[in-house]
Amino acid sequence: MVIIAQVDLVSAAPYSQSRPHDTPHLEQETHEQYRDRTWREYLHYDATGEVFIPPMAIKNCLTLAAKRLGMKVKGRGSKTYSQFFASGILCMEPVMLGIKKQDIEGEKLFLPADGKAGSGSRVYKMYPLIKSWKGTAIVHILDGAITENVFELHLAEAGKYIGLGRFRPERNGFYGRFGVDGAVRYDKQS
Repeated sequence: MVIIAQVDLVSAAPYSQSRPHDTPHLEQETHEQYRDRTWREYLHYDATGEVFIPPMAIKNCLTLAAKRLGMKVKGRGSKTYSQFFASGILCMEPVMLGIKKQDIEGEKLFLPADGKAGSGSRVYKMYPLIKSWKGTAIVHILDGAITENVFELHLAEAGKYIGLGRFRPERNGFYGRFGVDGAVRYDKQS
């Protein structure tokens, strides 16, 4: 039996993305001009320009929460839910945020040039910042060991301590934290 969980996520902190992009430089464009022109390309967005959270971000967030919790599976000895979340859930649809790419504000930061903390040289970088967001995540629970209660416990852990996007708690930041708005809706399919 497959359980499809629909989860209304709501921000508990701002959200920022850092999708790699290879937008070409314009002729004689400075680094600063390029940064100011292309920073929205760090966003994940569809053909209409609507920003979304990638499906794998949700799956990875839940899988990391299972590793963090280390909760043992009843009746399975010392096995934890970590393996069950890694192979027993699927997220195939993006979480659409209902926000257009052109409406996103930027955040200018003075960061290491190579992206490695403490490496020396620093430059100004610009990243998108979504101060408030919400969207519906659809998670396919394939493994029967993951009950509704277990799923919701891990979901809460994921929102508090793992987070989504750039500068999330799991990466020593505080963006991308979320909660659940209302009850999780479940649809059981055989």
